[in-house]
Amino acid sequence: MSNRIVFYALILSVLVIVVWIISDTLDQPSVVDLEGEFVETAFYRNENNTGPVVRIYAVHTPDTSWNAMKAFGEFMPHTKYGNTKVYFFNTLENSPKEIRPEKPHFDQIYEPFCLGFYEKNAMGQERFVQFPFKD
Repeated sequence: MSNRIVFYALILSVLVIVVWIISDTLDQPSVVDLEGEFVETAFYRNENNTGPVVRIYAVHTPDTSWNAMKAFGEFMPHTKYGNTKVYFFNTLENSPKEIRPEKPHFDQIYEPFCLGFYEKNAMGQERFVQFPFKD
């Protein structure tokens, strides 16, 4: 009888742990949880899967919440030894619809509308700049 109790206790313990792991996995914060609205207007990713992966995003956000912009940049995918760049723009009409791999990554007519720039480089160092094109 006691072997049966130990067996059922172990089964119940394993089930509780599995449910806990699954619920914790599904409850992770994401871009949806951020304050404000973020709309990706353009994206570039190089096709080189053997070397550094370069990702460049243009994102529209009507708010100027610097913390939300930085958090959005931190949520963007990043590959070890790769580079992720996110440009934030204040109007949907004045956001680039096309991104190029070489600098400048978009037409210069969009520079005055750029609110912020987030970059995570190959060594994992993060940088966030407010109004990157202001002199």
